[in-house]
Amino acid sequence: MSTTKALATRVLAPATGFLLFLQAALVVTGGAVRLTGSGLGCPTWPECTPGSYTPVPHQAEEALHVWIEFANRLLTFVLVIAAVVVLAAVLRTGRKDLRGLALGQFLGIFGQGVLGGITVLTDLHPLPVAGHLILSIILIAGATSLRAQRFTPKVAETPASLTKKIASVHVITSFVVIILGTVVTGSGPHAGDEKAQRFGFDIQTVAWLHADVVIFLLGTTFAFFVATGTSQVTKSRLKIFTVIALAQGAIGYIQYFSGIPEVLVAAHLLGATLVWIAAWRVWLSVTTRNG
Repeated sequence: MSTTKALATRVLAPATGFLLFLQAALVVTGGAVRLTGSGLGCPTWPECTPGSYTPVPHQAEEALHVWIEFANRLLTFVLVIAAVVVLAAVLRTGRKDLRGLALGQFLGIFGQGVLGGITVLTDLHPLPVAGHLILSIILIAGATSLRAQRFTPKVAETPASLTKKIASVHVITSFVVIILGTVVTGSGPHAGDEKAQRFGFDIQTVAWLHADVVIFLLGTTFAFFVATGTSQVTKSRLKIFTVIALAQGAIGYIQYFSGIPEVLVAAHLLGATLVWIAAWRVWLSVTTRNG
């Protein structure tokens, strides 16, 4: 093995871990932008303010909001660097099985940048804001797969028909829960700017719909756990998923009945990210032998 290939092999493990961390962090920092009302701290795109890509002294927007939004934008550049490192390591190691995933991360980050621009240029319309989060969730799934397969190529598994069906329902329902969460957020008070448009749905109705689907997800998790053919690895991951999901549900109920305070909304965003990673790892344990 050549020196550069050996180096690339050693780099791949920490690089994929760091990329996954950054993809998850982007969800949290994006939430911080909304929760602090900093969504239009940089009122234009790709510039921060007309004539400058960075904040300028005496900018019309409040300085704190400007720097929170600008810091969130800077994280995208760190993500690009991390994705380039992962892609280069994958290409140098000759891991053809990871090329699609690595390239998808690189292209997806640019997609995030464009969506971020649309979000700003539409004055934080809830549709592109929700799209921003959903794309992050897709990229997190890809980064989780990269991380899982960093040492050995993916080996497809052929689970029992019932197991595969329950696993499919489980991961799809997890995704639907997150989509409904974006609808709840898009109907609530934390828009990123006091003048930003909202979806217009009754927040109590969409919040309870969101909660109902979460209950269905927990029921599916239990059925999955007791189903014949569920492996010990999958059961172990289902336990982790259940603990995270229950904690996330508790945060959701507390934030709803306490007036949706910012700190709990931020915790709920972090929880949603962890729930999704746990759900995707459950899916990988069913569909691959080394996932």
